[in-house]
Amino acid sequence: MTVHEHLRELHALPAHDFVPPGGGTGAAESRPAAGSVAWRLSHDPYREDSPAEDFEDLWRGFLATVDTTGVRALIIGQWGEAYDRDSGFVVEMLTSAADRFPALEAVFIGDLVMEEAEISWIEQSDVTPVLEAYPRLREFGVRGGSGLVFRPVRHEHLRTLAFEAGGLPAAVVRAVAECELPALRQLEMWLGVSTYGGDATVEDLAPILAGDRFPALRSLGLKNSELQDEIAAAVAGAPVVARLHTLDLSMGTLTDTGAEALLGGQPLTHLAQLDLGHHFLSDAMMERLREELGGAGVDVDLSGQEKPDEYDGEVWRYVAVSE
Repeated sequence: MTVHEHLRELHALPAHDFVPPGGGTGAAESRPAAGSVAWRLSHDPYREDSPAEDFEDLWRGFLATVDTTGVRALIIGQWGEAYDRDSGFVVEMLTSAADRFPALEAVFIGDLVMEEAEISWIEQSDVTPVLEAYPRLREFGVRGGSGLVFRPVRHEHLRTLAFEAGGLPAAVVRAVAECELPALRQLEMWLGVSTYGGDATVEDLAPILAGDRFPALRSLGLKNSELQDEIAAAVAGAPVVARLHTLDLSMGTLTDTGAEALLGGQPLTHLAQLDLGHHFLSDAMMERLREELGGAGVDVDLSGQEKPDEYDGEVWRYVAVSE
């Protein structure tokens, strides 16, 4: 997932933009089978030749022309001026039509790229009702932390949960930690920076790191954080790590201090992948990681070595995605 391009797939299904009737030559003839793609619904309010008046009109056209009983994945893209109108009405449309989507297994809300809205401009809402309305959902993702609300929930079938933000509210992190998700295998959270609302602390992550909250968890991403060194130190002794096959601490301000904590903590050689991409590690530390972990068979991603900025005697490090 990246803020520079739209999702290419969701739930292992290729993304396909829905074009309503009359929206383009051959739109109906080229329409794929309902369950063969991840349907993306997006409305650009500044497009003069837009095939829909607004997102609601686009949604009505989708319900009227696609066999929704076969739809397996939905990607919600631009819903108009996302910085001016929050996603609450989108959540309402999804939940009120739940009986129309008996096969739905994956939903992503907020597939907007930088040209459409900076990630901090995306106004979200309480997205919990989507999980409550779709008890058989397997994958759920949200982009944007402004206005985002998430409440503790029990969900029997959810396997993947992802929150992408330049600043993820601590209340959301704590709610995730209180959820009961017995089938969850992959959890990804872009924690972000305090400037954009990312006020979660390492203590907020403690229930997740303890290892008894999500028994099926195999992939954990705690990334894009200005506290990446502190997170690395906490992860180094976290019980949950012993059963992971993928650990993602990328996109943040990781330095040699955090990497030293990782190497000095519990063994990580059981991991299939350790992602540290976008980091502030020295060449010497990168070499140590390659030798001690890469040499043991771990796929260590050390791409994106960054150099800190220095201004007026201060050193500044930055996460990959903030504004």
